[in-house]
Amino acid sequence: MFVDKAKIKIKAGNGGDGAISFHREKYVAAGGPDGGNGGKGGDVIFVADDNFSSLIDFRYKRKYVAQNGENGGAKRCTGKSAPDLIIKVPRGTVIKDAQTGRIMADISTDEPQILAHGGRGGRGNCNFATSTRQIPRFAKPGYPGEEFEVTLELKLIADVGLVGFPNVGKSTLISAVSAAKPKIANYHFTTLTPVLGVVKVSEEKSFVMADIPGLIEGASDGVGLGHEFLRHVERCRLIVHVLDASGVEARDPLEDFDIINSELENFSSELAQCPQIVAANKCDMADEEQIEHIRNYIEQKGMKFFAVSAATTHGTKELINEVAAELEKLPPVKSYEAEPITQAEIEEKALSHTKFDIEIEDGVYYVDAKWLEPVMRTISMDDYSSLQYFQQVLRKSGIIDKLEKMGINEGDTVNILGFEFDYVR
Repeated sequence: MFVDKAKIKIKAGNGGDGAISFHREKYVAAGGPDGGNGGKGGDVIFVADDNFSSLIDFRYKRKYVAQNGENGGAKRCTGKSAPDLIIKVPRGTVIKDAQTGRIMADISTDEPQILAHGGRGGRGNCNFATSTRQIPRFAKPGYPGEEFEVTLELKLIADVGLVGFPNVGKSTLISAVSAAKPKIANYHFTTLTPVLGVVKVSEEKSFVMADIPGLIEGASDGVGLGHEFLRHVERCRLIVHVLDASGVEARDPLEDFDIINSELENFSSELAQCPQIVAANKCDMADEEQIEHIRNYIEQKGMKFFAVSAATTHGTKELINEVAAELEKLPPVKSYEAEPITQAEIEEKALSHTKFDIEIEDGVYYVDAKWLEPVMRTISMDDYSSLQYFQQVLRKSGIIDKLEKMGINEGDTVNILGFEFDYVR
């Protein structure tokens, strides 16, 4: 099954928590804090793999989570950083943020792309010792790893795209000029998936050609198969427009030509500007008057015209030589630049780490703030300095200000993630 679009969730690993530890050694009194820092969480990295040709694997596994970094240890030992999570995708996969549509990466080269960065490790209590606070009984939690829901879109990397109505001979043409062996039959929609073929021009010169199936009238609006595969033409440097010169199916090849170009224009104005060469196929079944009529129409539009017969290979060599010559004049295959994160996304991301809700039930103030959970893991509620640190966190996040605006009084009960304490000004 050919799958060229998928939606998955990726999450980088969280950083390990800093350790709360004190030096213990014979004959060493008051050794002081020696809790180490946590390790870094694993990144989520995408790499191109030419052994993959579709995104079908992502239909069955939709969540990818990297490992968390190890917590810090005693004797100032830093926790081990987690290994990166490597995700292999077909070359040409474009990754977008599912919520905003922002392009995050184009996996077209051999360079690995980090899509989600692992969280930094938290600091151990040895980092918080001062002349006035010599026994810190708290540490910092690890930072959370980045998390995204992304869409994967495979856009085939080909120099030349074959377009045209079904049954005009595109599959026969690509099989005649390359080693590709698509299914060929005398009925519409024989080809159900794009077919790539390497066309060898000379000993050291070749290019990649793609047979794009299913283009019919209304393809850009979702009719037929074309809307599924038009994305694969977007990277092409040159389009070879294949027409049925014989008219054996009682269709007008010039009308077909205008319809396909209209669909390309509707799908992408940039795609409509792509250079075209027109190949009138099945010329062995057409008379000279038919071929000349098509030639005059095409050349009036400023396009190059070739009469070919893919079945007998007549004219295919001249067509391929002209395609190769045109490619030398054109820029390389299109690649998509990653788009920068917007200010709104930055603000939303920052807000998610300080977001909280407060509800009053039976006189108890319930604070819902998931981001406080790792903070509470690294403090000691029985230690004064730890409570001071916890109070600073609540003050900086705005939780205390919100409680006071809601009319909390001294002695009222506050519940944060199951931990209850009496409010003191």
